[in-house]
Amino acid sequence: MFKYISLLFIFISFTACTEKNNIEKIFNNAVSENFSGSILVASKGEIIFTGANGKRDFENNIPLASSDIFELASISKQFTAMMVMICKEKGLLEYDDLVSDYLDIPYKGISIRNLLTHTSGLPDYQVIMDKFWDKSKVAGNPEILEYLDKYRPDILFSPGDQYRYSNTGYVLLGSIVEKVTGGDFVKLSKEWIFDPLKMENTLIRTLEEKKNLENLAFGHKKDSLGRYVNANNFLSSDYTIWLGNRKGPGRISSNIFDLLLWDQALFTENLVLKKTIEEAFSPYLLNDKTLSYYGFGWRLNKDLKNKIVSHSGSNPGYKTRIVRLLDKRKTIIILSNNDFSLNKIEQNLINELSN
Repeated sequence: MFKYISLLFIFISFTACTEKNNIEKIFNNAVSENFSGSILVASKGEIIFTGANGKRDFENNIPLASSDIFELASISKQFTAMMVMICKEKGLLEYDDLVSDYLDIPYKGISIRNLLTHTSGLPDYQVIMDKFWDKSKVAGNPEILEYLDKYRPDILFSPGDQYRYSNTGYVLLGSIVEKVTGGDFVKLSKEWIFDPLKMENTLIRTLEEKKNLENLAFGHKKDSLGRYVNANNFLSSDYTIWLGNRKGPGRISSNIFDLLLWDQALFTENLVLKKTIEEAFSPYLLNDKTLSYYGFGWRLNKDLKNKIVSHSGSNPGYKTRIVRLLDKRKTIIILSNNDFSLNKIEQNLINELSN
């Protein structure tokens, strides 16, 4: 009996060692292709690999550390969705409530569920703001809502007809949270999520707060000479300043270790009930009875035998990923600050952990 137990232990140890070595090879291959950033891979909440490479600040030659803080970009949407889920459990709203019951918008028949699942048909608010907003001022949700009502761009399709990714929808979700609670979305996010989970490096930060961070990994892009420079130097990055007060679709900054705390909390009922989480990870039934594989702030894979939920983010100079292999209880977190494409490293890690 003891012989078989010993052999099983050796097999498990060998498998774990092989997996770690393969993960390290995948990371090193990304490094050889100029990846700057940090990654974390965990199994059942236990870290099996972390790696960091590149520069926190290329222009001042400051090395990057695993604990550095990155802009999460659209990974922020899963936190916004959680805020709505908490509101629902508090009895402050229902997913099938109409958005027009809470906000003054010129679009009818859109539900909160449509916003969560990107099936609203709402036009892109940034196009309108870019065209009409005075960029010497900083806009937030009230101004975005005002301009949507003032210029009334056409809806793209009837709610529920199709999936189309919508930052506008998540702006409205942030505003709905504020409407039903009477509180500030930034403060509530800290009170309801970040503080309870002890995510000490995670906040929706102002531009000034980010400037004061000692361990902020700046986003970088290549200039005409092929040098990595701060992405804020590019005109295409200006929207992060004049839309700097928006709440809901982005703006959270964090690090890989805090995101693991978030990941592990989703296996518990520390924030919301298990059935609420399960609904967030369920596909949406479109009007034509086909399924859309985006839940509440998470992309869903279609393979029911290998349930994976994930999300990506992209801000000037930043690329981010979080991947959760739910059945295997394995987690991949990748944060990059030099505009590095994460598709290859993400897929290679998923393939390795799916074995």
